[in-house]
Amino acid sequence: MNRLKLIMNTFVALVPVCLLAVAMQAHAGTQVEGIRIWPAPDHTRLVLDTAGKVDHNMFALSNPSRLVIDLKNTRLKTDFGKLDLSGSPVRRIRSAPRNGTDLRVVLDLAGDIKPRSFQLEPNQQYGHRLVLDLIDEGGSRLEKATKPTVTHDSAGKRDVIVVIDAGHGGEDPGAIGPRGTREKDVVLKMAHILADMVNKQPGYVAKLTRTGDYYIGLRNRTILARKYSADLFVSVHADAFRTPQPKGASVFALSQRGATSETARWLAQSENRSDLIGGTGGVSLDGRDDMLAGVLLDLSMTASINASLGVGSSILGKLNGVAHLHKPGVEQAAFAVLKSPDIPSILVEAGFISNPQEEKNLSTDWYRSKLAGAIMKGIDEYFQKTPPPGTLLAWQKKNRQGGGRVGRYQVQSGDTLSGVARENQTTVSELMQFNGLRDDRVMVGQTIRIPSS
Repeated sequence: MNRLKLIMNTFVALVPVCLLAVAMQAHAGTQVEGIRIWPAPDHTRLVLDTAGKVDHNMFALSNPSRLVIDLKNTRLKTDFGKLDLSGSPVRRIRSAPRNGTDLRVVLDLAGDIKPRSFQLEPNQQYGHRLVLDLIDEGGSRLEKATKPTVTHDSAGKRDVIVVIDAGHGGEDPGAIGPRGTREKDVVLKMAHILADMVNKQPGYVAKLTRTGDYYIGLRNRTILARKYSADLFVSVHADAFRTPQPKGASVFALSQRGATSETARWLAQSENRSDLIGGTGGVSLDGRDDMLAGVLLDLSMTASINASLGVGSSILGKLNGVAHLHKPGVEQAAFAVLKSPDIPSILVEAGFISNPQEEKNLSTDWYRSKLAGAIMKGIDEYFQKTPPPGTLLAWQKKNRQGGGRVGRYQVQSGDTLSGVARENQTTVSELMQFNGLRDDRVMVGQTIRIPSS
């Protein structure tokens, strides 16, 4: 009896302690453990690393511009003052406890913005996150970043515009290799190399969807390509598979029926899942009841896919000379980033970053340059055969077909372009157009192509 009484007394004594522990745990809630910022041309992304999911309210204030975020049952365990805010509309971040258990965070802004927020589940690199997007509705920064700067020759022949898209970025690292190499870093470096090669090729100009480490929604990437009036959209990736065995480069075009292989199907699902990083699960298309509009869209999409397959095949042929190919032909899958009805679009998988040897190769400039060079050769091979109307390449092709043979002259010491033109009964303007020259300067040893009738 005494033993039972002792047990009961112990239980009664422990109940308040347990209840106090539960109360303290509930009071503790979660905490903000870190903060990151990703300035982009059209928005700035602020990411709060939290120990778990967090309830929050957000509202904007004007005069002066501020954004207030109230985090329920949350404590601050990081230093906002150490964050580099340069390049963003955020001038200062302030915080203070609120109502005893909550945390209020205030962003002092350079101007009014449109805010949105959403939470992300843990991934390979990060834990729970609260994402705050500060959207530039005025578009001043985006307009400056995306304004086309297409060059023309003296007769108004425009360049072929190639938009190069480095996959992932910012809060989305993409695939991560066994040694920790991040896809977003590899493909951005490769995109810059490819853009330099495109810009050095007469008759071409390159534009990048992203120039730094920030994220752009998949649909917005195709919107940027349209703003640039792109003739070709090339999305560069270095993806991963479930196992380390798969290897090799691949080229994908859009499929209206689905993937052409199990790997293509899985990769398409993996890439499309990145759209969740943008805070949306899908895109709503309005007013597609009109039958004629549907037919026209279908025709445009079919033509775009056919062109994509053509340029993709050309690129794959060039890649075959510098890298192992995962599949011998252009694959097709439902990548969201390729769904542009009027722009030929391809996705180049530079290799499998999940394969240890390919991860090592993709981490080097020499290998990225080899791949970029092959892609550029494939692009040029395709457009030399089927140049867009109004381009310098189209003018050159017409001149070659209608003008008979094409002569070549190697520039000697003392030569001028005007002198070469007189000797060959043509004009400086024609030579500049035919050779894709920006000006009339020539160098000793340079080969000048001379059209003749």
